Formats: sequence, structure tokens, C-alpha cells
Amino acid sequence: MLTERLFENRQDMVAALEAECVAALTQAIEERGEATFMVSGGSTPEPLYKSLSNVDLDWESVYVALVDERWVDFDHDKSNEAFTVKHLIQNKAAVANLIGMKNTAETAQEGLADCEAAYQQLAQPFDVTILGMGNDGHTASLFPHANGLEPALNPDSPELCAAIIAHQSEVTGAITERMTLSLAGLLRSRTLVLLLTGDEKLAVLRKAQAGTDVAEMPIRAVLQQDRVPVVVYWAP
Repeated sequence: MLTERLFENRQDMVAALEAECVAALTQAIEERGEATFMVSGGSTPEPLYKSLSNVDLDWESVYVALVDERWVDFDHDKSNEAFTVKHLIQNKAAVANLIGMKNTAETAQEGLADCEAAYQQLAQPFDVTILGMGNDGHTASLFPHANGLEPALNPDSPELCAAIIAHQSEVTGAITERMTLSLAGLLRSRTLVLLLTGDEKLAVLRKAQAGTDVAEMPIRAVLQQDRVPVVVYWAP
């Protein structure tokens, strides 16, 4: 269920992934009248989003939702929702429907029920889900040994979302309170795309593939499952 697509440069990688995203979203719109596109934040997918924003697509029928979010307001410089608006919900894609995770609740745990209700309204299975991976082996906001990680990694949970408090590290930064798709939520996807760049990330992937402890490297829960295809896109 794991396919690796290794490219010589990032430009070719982005072009290939853009084509796959457009094909999947277009097919979903044709088949059921709407498409769900699950997106992650960060510098790696930024060129993909910028390019996609200029593609001719029935964007009014696309629901863009976050894979995870720091529990910060939209005007915070670390907001994934704001990042997504800045880079994807622009140009031709400005009319897409964006579903964020952060709500008015004081904590992620308190906001979980409302977030879950919003995500349950999305058409399933999600058509494309873009994931990244940290040098610590986290994906989405499923961080190693985090508070809330164990139930969030239950593949048979009925809940799409989970509230997480990560252990602070160089990777997490100061904001450790997060909302994230659970493993069960991720597995509601037709395809999981793991988007990576650089030799360091490739080495982390190989380490994850060589071990079995999902609490140590939660990306392993995604790599080891056999329910949903995972496609690794990597470039130097």
C-alpha cells in the first residue's frame, strides 16, 4: 500500500503532485458533486498550494479542510488556517470552501466536540490528504508520546479529530496545544500523500520504516496500516 515517488527536483515533484490532486478532485466532483481536500501547513506544501490556486477547477465544489492546527487564533503567525488562506484560497481557488479547526473554545479539548461536528459534515472518504513529517517522526499533530496520542492512534475510533498536547521540543515550538485528524480520521481518505523534501527527511522516513514503536514515531501508524494507499512524494 506504500508507493514512493522520488524526484530529481522539487519543481517536477510539485508538478506531478498537482496533476494527481487535480485529477482526484475533478473525479470526485464529477462523481458526487463535491470534493474534500485535506491540507497540512508548512513550507514544503506551499509551492503546491500556490500553483493549485491558479488551476481551472470547480473550486466552489471543493471543501478544503485542515489536517491539524495549533490552538491559536487566525491572526496568529503560526495559524495553519491563515497559512492556507494566504497560499491556497487565492486566485481561482478563492471561492473554495475552507473548514478550519480552531473555534472559540478556550482549549482544544473544550473545542473538540464542535470541531468533530464540523468535520463529520465533510464528504467521506476524503479525496486527497496531504501530510508532512517532522524530524521527530510526527505527522499531522500526532507527536511522539504526546498527551492524547494513544486514543488518537486508534484506527477504529469513530472520531475524526483529536485534541493533543505535545511535549515541547524544537519541532513543536512553544505552542503545544493542537487539534488534529486522528489516525481514524486520516484513514477516511482515498489516498494519503506524504510530502517530503531533503535528505534529512528521507533518513527519518527510513528510520520510521525500520521500526515498529508508533509512540516513538507516530508516522509509523500511517506507514504500517494497510487500509489506505500511502504515496510518498520526495525531492532533494
